[in-house]
Amino acid sequence: MVILLVLATLGLPVFGQQPYKRTLKLMGSRFDITVVANNEQEGNGYIDLAITEIQRIEKLISSWDVNSETSAINKNAGIQAVKVSPELFALIERAIRISELTDGAFDISYASMDRIWHFDGSMTGMPSEETIAASVAKVGYQNIVLDKTASTVFLKKQGMKIGFGAIGKGYAADKAKALLMSQGVSAGIINASGDMNTWGKQPDGSYWKVAITNPMNKNKAFALLPIKNGAVVTSGDYEKYVKFNGIRYAHIIDPRTGYPAHGIISATVFAPMAELADALATSIFVMGIEVGLDRINQLPQIECIIVDDKGNIHQSDHIKIETE
Repeated sequence: MVILLVLATLGLPVFGQQPYKRTLKLMGSRFDITVVANNEQEGNGYIDLAITEIQRIEKLISSWDVNSETSAINKNAGIQAVKVSPELFALIERAIRISELTDGAFDISYASMDRIWHFDGSMTGMPSEETIAASVAKVGYQNIVLDKTASTVFLKKQGMKIGFGAIGKGYAADKAKALLMSQGVSAGIINASGDMNTWGKQPDGSYWKVAITNPMNKNKAFALLPIKNGAVVTSGDYEKYVKFNGIRYAHIIDPRTGYPAHGIISATVFAPMAELADALATSIFVMGIEVGLDRINQLPQIECIIVDDKGNIHQSDHIKIETE
């Protein structure tokens, strides 16, 4: 995903505090970790704490790590329930609630989907209806069985899998932010490849700001928005898509039908937590403009900006845009 969120000027250091930033690869993605601290040693110490926490989360939720709890759940699909840590159980429980909220547009069992769509230019035609239907035969959050008392997770269908690709980076950003706040870090940003989570203010006393750009004109921001102790996530199809019969299909697949989403090229969601913003940004693509906006307008403290495939901008009811 190309990051559409451009960090505004960090501001001049005041009272000795200034921002310290490090960029590195975590969870297979680029992370930019910025903290406001009194000196470089203190700043680096805080950034190290955040990195350790993100690596811990990756070990917990990775489906590539054969020793992770997530891998154990997947290996035992259709066979038996697997006891997991309270943290992973709670994450799966919240993911299922988001599935219910979005009528299945978001679904962590999407990992069971057959990879029949390729967005690397190699596709020459649409897969058959039968192939598309078969690709999602094992997908369905309704087949994830949770037992809170035993803290177990069971996937009903053999070959079924769960994955946290559409929620994991946001969750890691939330956890790293919470840890740093508990350590007394007054302000900072965890930017997980466009999943941006902020707290506090810049050293000059102003809020962190993000510039929102239209993917059809990336050089010009159409909005500048302050982020007050919250998260902002952009999901986009502007580089990964296929076109058949005049319809542009995004790389985000509807887990209910197996067909790629279309009609939207960018969805930006503002929410108190990056985990929720992450999940909703993906869901909006699948739900479409009308249903997506309607759903967001019903949620407290959640706002969104959508760019459709004609370059038109749509926004939720209560967002305040500061145009440049």
